Amino acid sequence: MKILMLTPYLPYPLLSGGQIRTYNLLKQLSEKHQVTLFSLIKDTEETKHIPELLKFCEDVRVFRRSKTPFTLRNIAKTAISTHPFLVVRNYVAEVTQAIEQELKRTKFDLLHAETFYMMPHLPQTKTPIILVEQTIEYLGYESYAKQAFPLLRPLLHIDIAKIKRWEKYYWGRADQLIVMSEQDKDFIHQSTSVQNDIAVVANGVDADWFSQKPKLQHTDPTVLFVGTFKWLPNREAVRFLVHEIWPHIRKKIPTAKLHIVGNAPTKEILNFENEYPNVVVKGRVEDIRDAFAVADVLVAPVFSGKGTRYKVLEAMASGTPLVATPTAVEGLNLEENAHVRIGKTGKELAKQTVMLLKSKILRRKLAQASKQFVQKHYDWQSISQQLDIIYRRIGASNATK
Repeated sequence: MKILMLTPYLPYPLLSGGQIRTYNLLKQLSEKHQVTLFSLIKDTEETKHIPELLKFCEDVRVFRRSKTPFTLRNIAKTAISTHPFLVVRNYVAEVTQAIEQELKRTKFDLLHAETFYMMPHLPQTKTPIILVEQTIEYLGYESYAKQAFPLLRPLLHIDIAKIKRWEKYYWGRADQLIVMSEQDKDFIHQSTSVQNDIAVVANGVDADWFSQKPKLQHTDPTVLFVGTFKWLPNREAVRFLVHEIWPHIRKKIPTAKLHIVGNAPTKEILNFENEYPNVVVKGRVEDIRDAFAVADVLVAPVFSGKGTRYKVLEAMASGTPLVATPTAVEGLNLEENAHVRIGKTGKELAKQTVMLLKSKILRRKLAQASKQFVQKHYDWQSISQQLDIIYRRIGASNATK
């Protein structure tokens, strides 16, 4: 099948959950389908990664959007537009023109859009549209608004209302909506009038790749946090970890260290090194396996957002015991105490972490069980097969029209 895929990022290098997902699915799907990829970039420097993607794509075209989202132009356009800032800052008129030309030149079996805010680029077409929602955007922004500066909240609520309106609109416009979990699917059905079929294609992990780097011997008990800091729930989570969990852990285990790993740490996050003892902010690392290799426990205190957390799947694949909130493991069907230790408050999460740090036997037992679980249920090959079935079903229905 011929597929035209549209993404708000170039799916390489693997710096965010979205990039990891798209790259691995492209890698698997290229064995059965011909994919043309249209991606937005912020900087022409990113074009150096196109050759890696051409291994799996028939063609890769990139379109530059503003490097800094908060430009005067974007803010002004949002103020007079019915579209939210998220759509305005990711809209590039050249993309729509390019898609129209591509559709005239090539008969595609379907269009695949990653995230609802890429949907405005699609022209009117009879070609079936698949929309993949990696998270429910407006819920994340609602969480942010609660913590924002009071004077900003009225403006944020106006923009969130726009996000909510257009996100729901595009859910209905797509011929097939795909979400990350059954919980996301149920939420959409319960909160909207969308009657279209909603499929679940969860995120995955390359368990074999993580197995190639074994754990390294190290002296001090080490706690790990992983997550791209461009995503609001991760910034909230690491802040909660440092303020509400870490002091309790340090009180019980003074020699414990906390490694904070992730792309684009903010100034606030970088300052944690100076404000808290034994905290190391590593930022972006070239090989995430190196971070897991010296970690005894991964803590994921996520309280907002939808979708599947890659940090959770990666920890399990690397054999790193996991302590998390219910939200962090939502939709993964993990068994508490067998695959993950759960906590709802700072003290509970600290207690579970300390328990694991003090017991090598408990860590080994949890790590082995969780690794076997992801190998069985979240391998990219099996995940891609689910998407392949949807591709063929939607493509076949279009062929009979």
